[in-house]
Amino acid sequence: MLSLPNLLTLSRILAVPILVFLLWKPAPVDYLITFVLYCIVGITDYFDGYLARAQGQISRLGQFLDPIADKIMVAAVIVILVSSRAQSGEPIIHGFHILPALTILLREIIVSGLREFLAPLQVSMPVSKLAKWKTTFQLVSLGALILAGALPHEEWVYQIGLASLWAAAALTLITGWDYLRIGLKHMD
Repeated sequence: MLSLPNLLTLSRILAVPILVFLLWKPAPVDYLITFVLYCIVGITDYFDGYLARAQGQISRLGQFLDPIADKIMVAAVIVILVSSRAQSGEPIIHGFHILPALTILLREIIVSGLREFLAPLQVSMPVSKLAKWKTTFQLVSLGALILAGALPHEEWVYQIGLASLWAAAALTLITGWDYLRIGLKHMD
């Protein structure tokens, strides 16, 4: 069912290769273009769910694709920000700041595995409000870190990105533990 909400979700998935390409060997203008695209993609994350609920078009395809689109985008942007070089010669995310990035990636893998394990048992793991805040902090942090590449002399933008990344990682640990607790109750 290709409703508008599902098309918005698919557009997020299709935007990921463009984001990666723009961040591969970026110039400041590439970071700016990427930031604008990233913001558009982030906004579609809100609107696909909002429209699906408002129009009564919640579908299994949307429920399947939405978390995948989020994970693909976050993982791809984190990996590229850890690997590509900024004007300073260092990756945007480097040093001990790789720890929150790694925490976020590992949690996403663990929670996906838990959901897959619990699905045949018909155990639901709904997204909590805290998990939505985690996603918000992730989106803000990655957006700020991309924007910092476009504004290399504005250190405050970079610091907001790093602070939000650490906040997202903290929420990642809390929500990951909540999901793990649910999952452990159903394991032998």
